[in-house]
Amino acid sequence: MSDSSLPKSYSRLLKRYPVFSKAFANLGETVRQQGPLDTKQAQLIQLAAAASIRPEGAVHCHTRRALELGANEEEIRHTLILLTSTIGFPSVAAALTWVEDIFD
Repeated sequence: MSDSSLPKSYSRLLKRYPVFSKAFANLGETVRQQGPLDTKQAQLIQLAAAASIRPEGAVHCHTRRALELGANEEEIRHTLILLTSTIGFPSVAAALTWVEDIFD
């Protein structure tokens, strides 16, 4: 993901704290390498996690990343509707509107 597609506040945080930024990136890469899931599957899981805690920016970010890794719109929508019985319809509906922001 390019720096221009990151939220400005997040980009500023990473630039302000380069050691933290590197450690954060290394953690993400390390955990992705620990198991059998491919990067697209991992991104869809992260999207589901973001939807469950409801930060709109994180849902936008993980939607973009999932698309970049080959997920299609239906896979992304399905990832979210699978959460209905776990996080509730209002949270799923909110996340679906946020992914539509990216699809548009």
